[in-house]
Amino acid sequence: VQLQASGGGLAQAGGSLRLSCAASGPSYSTYAMGWFRQAPGKQREFVAAIRGSDDNTYYADSVRGRFTISRDNAKNLVSLQMMGLKPEDTAVYYCASRGPGLASWIYVGDYDYWGQGTQVTVSS
Repeated sequence: VQLQASGGGLAQAGGSLRLSCAASGPSYSTYAMGWFRQAPGKQREFVAAIRGSDDNTYYADSVRGRFTISRDNAKNLVSLQMMGLKPEDTAVYYCASRGPGLASWIYVGDYDYWGQGTQVTVSS
């Protein structure tokens, strides 16, 4: 399974960016898709996830209402629309995937496959 993240860049506070993650590999391995982020000196943290069976979504409290995760199964693509960006959103963003079978979505260990990361920088 390969995950290729793109769409990062520089935005001003209050602005928006859209991240995309293109997945290749067996469909079962992308049953759940998630986004995590890691700021300098901090641990990687959960941002959002989407479940394959019903497109149910999950968000970290810090981004709920500002970020939207979505997927296009035909294109094997998951996106993260980020609006109302804040300087504290600055981080490297990683997409991740895993197959079915777990009931948890928010931990790094819940995912088997990871993309290379894309930098998001929000200036104040």
